[in-house]
Amino acid sequence: MGGIAVLLLAPVLAGCSSDPTDDVRAAAEAFLDDWTAGKTDAAAALTTDAAATTTLLEQTATDLPDATLAADLGDVTVDDDTATVAWRATWDLAASPDWSYPASLSLTEADDGWQVVAAPTLVHPELGEGQHLVLSRSLAERAPITDATGAPLFTETEVVNVGVDKAQVTDLPALAAGLAAATGVSAEEITADVTAAPEGQFVPVITLRRPDFEAIRAQVFDLPGAVFPSSTRLLAPSSRFGLALLGRVGDATQEVIDETTGEDGQPLYAAGDDLGLSGLQRAYQAQLAGTPGFTVSVASSDETLDDAGEVVDTVDPVPGTPVQTPLVPALQNAADAAVAGQPLATHLVVVRPGTGEVLAVSSNEAANPANALSGQFPPGSSMKTMTATALLSAGALTPASPVPCPGTTTVEGREFENEDQFDLGTVPFTEAFAQSCNTTFIQQGLALPDDALAQAAAFYGVGSDWQLPVGIFSGDVPADATGTTKAADQIGQGQVLMSPAQMALVAAGIASGTPAAPVEVVGAAPAGTAPTGPPAAVLDQLRPMMRQVVLTGTATALTDRGDVYGKTGTAEFGDKTPPDSHGWFVGYQRGGPQGDIAFAVLVEAGQSSSVAVGVADAFLGAL
Repeated sequence: MGGIAVLLLAPVLAGCSSDPTDDVRAAAEAFLDDWTAGKTDAAAALTTDAAATTTLLEQTATDLPDATLAADLGDVTVDDDTATVAWRATWDLAASPDWSYPASLSLTEADDGWQVVAAPTLVHPELGEGQHLVLSRSLAERAPITDATGAPLFTETEVVNVGVDKAQVTDLPALAAGLAAATGVSAEEITADVTAAPEGQFVPVITLRRPDFEAIRAQVFDLPGAVFPSSTRLLAPSSRFGLALLGRVGDATQEVIDETTGEDGQPLYAAGDDLGLSGLQRAYQAQLAGTPGFTVSVASSDETLDDAGEVVDTVDPVPGTPVQTPLVPALQNAADAAVAGQPLATHLVVVRPGTGEVLAVSSNEAANPANALSGQFPPGSSMKTMTATALLSAGALTPASPVPCPGTTTVEGREFENEDQFDLGTVPFTEAFAQSCNTTFIQQGLALPDDALAQAAAFYGVGSDWQLPVGIFSGDVPADATGTTKAADQIGQGQVLMSPAQMALVAAGIASGTPAAPVEVVGAAPAGTAPTGPPAAVLDQLRPMMRQVVLTGTATALTDRGDVYGKTGTAEFGDKTPPDSHGWFVGYQRGGPQGDIAFAVLVEAGQSSSVAVGVADAFLGAL
């Protein structure tokens, strides 16, 4: 033990006093000073049996690992050559609440002054000879994260812990190869972990839900050395269900332990505890996990005795409280099914128009789930929703305005082109939007002030500093771009970056006319100031243009999915020739089975917007 504060009611007195009470108090304080400071030998030397007290205090340090003690001295009673000093012990227990109890010290007068009487009651009034303390922590039941209706999203689920018993291994390379083939964990990693593990220790490889284990059971069950203990974990309905937002619960990491502290700044949890490792499970750790409790017992120090111990104190754990999300399982399941059908990394985020509530966040197995919320990608032609907002807001165009759509256009020596250099001639602005004519938007956008596109994007919250438990990248549209960069920005290239979540928020703002800050947790503080939105007259013009994209434009695959509006996007990236491209579809559905919804689909390196439209089609069809 070390570094412990001592709280004493009176100052330490040096030397002898005519009042024995003062001398007794000084002797008691000196003992407690040394003990709480971790000076075990010095404290023991102030007692009637230094050896026995040293053993007692060292045993207590073992019984209460990493605990620190504070002592509060009370009344002193003197009776000739004996005395009693009342005091209160307060133990700051590691990863548990404080433990406090009244105690007393007995002292006797010796030739060289007062000494503390060596006895187990020094530590606790109910501790007897041949006994020691036993501390047992108890965790509170973790509160649920719920869906929009308040139904829990995480439940106790059986899992199989695929691992290795080193003592049973007969051929480690063969075992590692077999486990690797079935689980996807590298054989090199398995071999290294098994080699480094001490004899008799279970070496984990991967934890699988029971159905997932049954799918590989035949491949691994008879491998010598492979073992499969089962347990339960708090899991979402599926391994990818809302993963970027909800996060995971699992064995605590030191980083997570250090994040969750009590009022005294000390960690409330310890290695081996199940804690939130990411997402809302981590952000709301303290609220969900509650406060651990503990039981202290006294038990025989003779390990050969079957002594369960007498309980001397118990502090019950305090349960956590739920966190409610706006997630709608029907939408989440439909989104998960839609992205699962795409082999490339794919994301789909759904938002409620008018409220900003995040209704579904989905990424498939190929994707980094964090990219659904915080990824930074060029939006390609889905940016034309905002370029059109800028053009309509400036009064430069109306949906019916005739605009040229040549196959190519040149800006400061750089040639920009439509897909396959298609040339529409002069067409209404609505048709240029529906067919995603790059040259039209570049030519028209260059005539606007340099900051017009950034201002139009800000109408929908782009560039906001959202304050959320799980961060959403709100996008970046430079306000000072000129020349070729300004030209490229108009079509979602150049320096423009967006996340799928923010693009869903843009679509929601267009649908409702009242853009909103994103909501990840029901009842939480606002993520920021709600965007102002463009003038209503602008949206009244923009919405039919987005409908035309579905009726006659680049997203006609969605014509049978109800009242759907949207904008496709193909966004080039990288340095290949020709460059790779992301595929986007951003839109909303009115009056669908789940009410009005807005959504954004991104297929990383999808090469064409058609793959994103296909995912949107699968999503809406699943509803």
